[in-house]
Amino acid sequence: MPSDSINVKPNNHRVYQCPNNRKIELLNKIISDNDKTNILVACSGEPQTILDALENKNIKVLEDRELIKDKSLTCETLISYDLPIKNIVYMARLSKATQKAVILLDESEQKDLYQIEMLLGRAIKQEVIPGFEYAKPAPKPEFAVKKPLTKEEIKEVAKKRYEEKTGEPQEKKYDKPYDKTGAKKDFKKDFKKDSGKPESAGKWDKQKKETNKFLGKDENGKAIFSGKSGERNHRHDGSAKEKFDAPKKVGRTINIKAREPKEEK
Repeated sequence: MPSDSINVKPNNHRVYQCPNNRKIELLNKIISDNDKTNILVACSGEPQTILDALENKNIKVLEDRELIKDKSLTCETLISYDLPIKNIVYMARLSKATQKAVILLDESEQKDLYQIEMLLGRAIKQEVIPGFEYAKPAPKPEFAVKKPLTKEEIKEVAKKRYEEKTGEPQEKKYDKPYDKTGAKKDFKKDFKKDSGKPESAGKWDKQKKETNKFLGKDENGKAIFSGKSGERNHRHDGSAKEKFDAPKKVGRTINIKAREPKEEK
């Protein structure tokens, strides 16, 4: 439908929010307020049911198929009782109005209105008539915000749950860092006593190391030591190696003689 065939100005194009169960009541009110104009009611189905519920029986109520067939049909005020399935069909409705166009819109039809506005190229202004607005949603129940428990309260709750489940008082499985006299406990000693091992039998205790002595050479001429051999640090005769050994092969030496300056002539 070309846009130049729409004669209704944007200021006279309105959407009235109204639930489905109150559309007949709002329709009768709009008709009584505009009784001096030529009114046409358009719907997508069951036009006779709407006509029977109207107070003014002289109003035309047409279904979309009948409205589109009559190309010469026009009206001053168009009232859309509902929205058609296709947005192009609503443009055919709108082309019949010459002064004013009104839509009775239920909350569930908002998504269909968006498609019509996209085709029309602008948003249609929505208004609310007092007493016909959408039903307000029920308020959500407010839940009291609980304060977070402290560490002491968490311990008490855990203790009560343990006693209720086992029927026995909960015993602490950890030792305090201080004994009754106030002295700090030595947990390492207590652990060694509980394990039944002597304190000196620690596997990782430091032991005194004896000095490594050279004992001689074996039949192959290899040096023998009292401890670890340490061959990389000693010579075969038992003497310690030098930190840096002199290189076995010395590079070729090049003698460079300075040239004597030439005498000036």
